Formats: sequence, C-alpha cells, structure tokens
Amino acid sequence: MSGASVRRRVDAGRTVSMADVARVAGVSSQTVSRVARGEQSVRPATAERVRAAMRQLGYLPNRAARALRYGSFRTIGVVGHQLSRTGEAHITEAVIEALRDEDYAVMLIDTPSTSAEDLLEAFTKLGQSVDGMVVLRLETPTPARVELPPRMPIVVGDFRYADSHTAVGTDQAGGTRQAVEHLLGLGHRTVHHVAGPTTSVQATAREEAWVAALGAAGRAVPPVLRGDWTPRTGYAAGQVLAADPSVTAIFCGNDEMAQGVLRALHEAGRRVPQDVSVVGFDDLMAEWLWPPLTTVAQDFVTIGRELVSALIEQLDEPDTSVTKRILVPTRLVVRASTGPAR
Repeated sequence: MSGASVRRRVDAGRTVSMADVARVAGVSSQTVSRVARGEQSVRPATAERVRAAMRQLGYLPNRAARALRYGSFRTIGVVGHQLSRTGEAHITEAVIEALRDEDYAVMLIDTPSTSAEDLLEAFTKLGQSVDGMVVLRLETPTPARVELPPRMPIVVGDFRYADSHTAVGTDQAGGTRQAVEHLLGLGHRTVHHVAGPTTSVQATAREEAWVAALGAAGRAVPPVLRGDWTPRTGYAAGQVLAADPSVTAIFCGNDEMAQGVLRALHEAGRRVPQDVSVVGFDDLMAEWLWPPLTTVAQDFVTIGRELVSALIEQLDEPDTSVTKRILVPTRLVVRASTGPAR
C-alpha cells in the first residue's frame, strides 16, 4: 500500500499504526518498533527510511501501549507555579535539559495557584501518563501539607517534605549568612531586610537566616519590610528605607526587589554604595544593574540536574525507601553596590 493510500485512510479517521509505517517503509513492524525506541541495531539507511515514513504519515507512537508493553512511558511530569518568574524558569529549563539527556519526554503543568486543589488537579492529570514527577513548588497558602500521589516516584523543591520525599534546593541559610556577614564586615552597624512573601518557603528561610546572622553578631534586628519578589514592591520598600538616614545596608530577598530598591535610593539622593550598600539574591540580572549588584548566586542548573538525578535514581531502584535532602551551595558575588560604611 502506498503512502498516499495510507494517508487517505488516516484522513478518513483511522489512526496511523506501526503496521502502516512498516508497509510504506517496506520493512517489518519489528523494525519500526526498534527505530521508534531509538535502538542502534537498525542499519542507518533503513532507519532513515522508517523515520521518513513516520513523518510522511504523521505517525506518533502509542504511549499507553508502550507503557503496557515496556513498563515505562519514558515521560516525566513537571509541576510548577508562575514558571515565568526568573528563578523558576531557569530551574525548569535545567530540568527539561537534564531529562532530554536521559531520553525522557516532559509533561509540564504551570498551576494557576499553589492551592492544594490546583496542585492535586495537576497530580491527577499527570498520574496516568508519567513515570515520575518533579514538583518545583509546594508553597500552599496555608501551612497544611499537600498529599502527594502514593507509589509515584517524586522529587520536590521544598524541604518541608524531606521526611517523606527526596528534596533538592538552595542553601538559603548559608547564602543569607554570607550576605549579612559581608555587610557587617564592611562596618555597617546592622542590615535591613526586604523580604519576599510569607507564603514563600524560600523567603521565610532567608528572613529567618537574616535574623539569626544578626543575632549571632550581637546586632539589632530592624523591622522587616516585605514585597512579592517584583521590582515594584522593592521600590515601595526602598522609598521607606531611603527616608531613614540611619539605614546604611540593605539585604533584598531577590535581585528584582533589589532593582526597585536601587531606583528608590537614587530618586531620594542616597548614593550606592557611598551612603547605602545593597545586596540581592539570585544573580540572574545583577551584573547589568547600576551599580552592578552584589548578590548571592544560586546555581539553578545544578538544582535542576540534581532534581532529575534523584528522580532517575528512584526510577532505577523503585523498591528503595531512602529519601535525601540535597542542599546546593551558594556563593556571594561582590560587585559595586556594596562598600564600607561611612
């Protein structure tokens, strides 16, 4: 049967089968199956003929049938929220690249919110179509934990779940301590903090570490100002801090809020770093701000690859019940936004 004949049958409503591809390519269905699985035992010329037939007919392997036969979808679900945010976007990119290297496809869900209902809906959608899940954020509006799917290999980016699931994340406390100690080492009496939202695990960890670092140094802990990670809220907090002449050092929960703080200080005539030193967190845009921003650099690529590595380990050893808490270190990158206290 010619490719045109098979194509007409598909257009009439029948899904292209492996046998259709085999007829067009002039090979056996077993050869088509080996090419679809990426096996190297098929001669290159034959494999290319099969792939050409697949393209011509619009053939897509039946994932459910593959899972039934081989016990694997070769697909991983990735669940996140606000993936357009800079940090999440970089981690997601690293996860997808690492899964591609492992020859896994990705089903990605960006949930409307981090409510338990939206997260559970995402888990339900993915549960029958993937071999495992990477859950980037579990920051529910309430302290209640989300019930993760049982018997599903899962890694999470939330250390609150490290007792039951392998978790991977940045050393928030270590990075914050580096920032505070850097500013105190420059002679500043204390360090003010522009924190992220209370619903954020990362923001809470950084705020707690900021308090601990000041306490360990015997310094006063100023009232915290809070934003939502955006430059707009950083700008609002910066206006408050700029109006206080006693403020000489500010640690911001991320670079985007630091961007708003820098603008507010500039508009108020407070020079950086001569009058006020500013430190951010992330190191995604910091070197292009003015002045270039001293910040705590997160290794987003390593976080993504560690998430995938931990999940692949679960898939390779499904009977293991050992969970891990994988902490990815940070590093302080000193630039022109910090200097000695006057």
